[in-house]
Amino acid sequence: MTLKNPILVPKLLDILFQVDDKVSCRAAWVLEFMCSKNIEGIIPHLDYFTQHIHKIYLDSAVRPIAKICEYLGKAYYANQDNPIKQALKPLYRERIIEVCFDYMINDIKVAPKAYAMNVLYLFGKDYDWIHPELILILERDYHIQSPGFKARARQILKKIKT
Repeated sequence: MTLKNPILVPKLLDILFQVDDKVSCRAAWVLEFMCSKNIEGIIPHLDYFTQHIHKIYLDSAVRPIAKICEYLGKAYYANQDNPIKQALKPLYRERIIEVCFDYMINDIKVAPKAYAMNVLYLFGKDYDWIHPELILILERDYHIQSPGFKARARQILKKIKT
């Protein structure tokens, strides 16, 4: 419905950011699905989205938010020109970077951490302080994390070092 009726996105975001209500997780899933099909649908709402993503804390909502951040990062660094490149202002990128570092240092599940690693790797191309900080976190946490974390960390570390 949100793909066909973008006018519904603000209501979806309102539900998403009712963070203490478990239905917010379902709104996160819907928003992730919408963004997977049409990332440009979130452009008019980037300010509101990035301003509030740090409030999300339920595991079932954190994962789709991290995935949306990854979609935004991939679109921003895509080889072909697209509207995300103009719409994702420095302030929005900084908010995304902040929430991704929060995911990396806090006790959350592996999937959001994996998405956050990728986002931070991408944005580290333009912010020279990100990669050294990311390397510190990955190396510090490597021995205590799951095999999934370790596999993604190895990939990211290899990309950073080449």
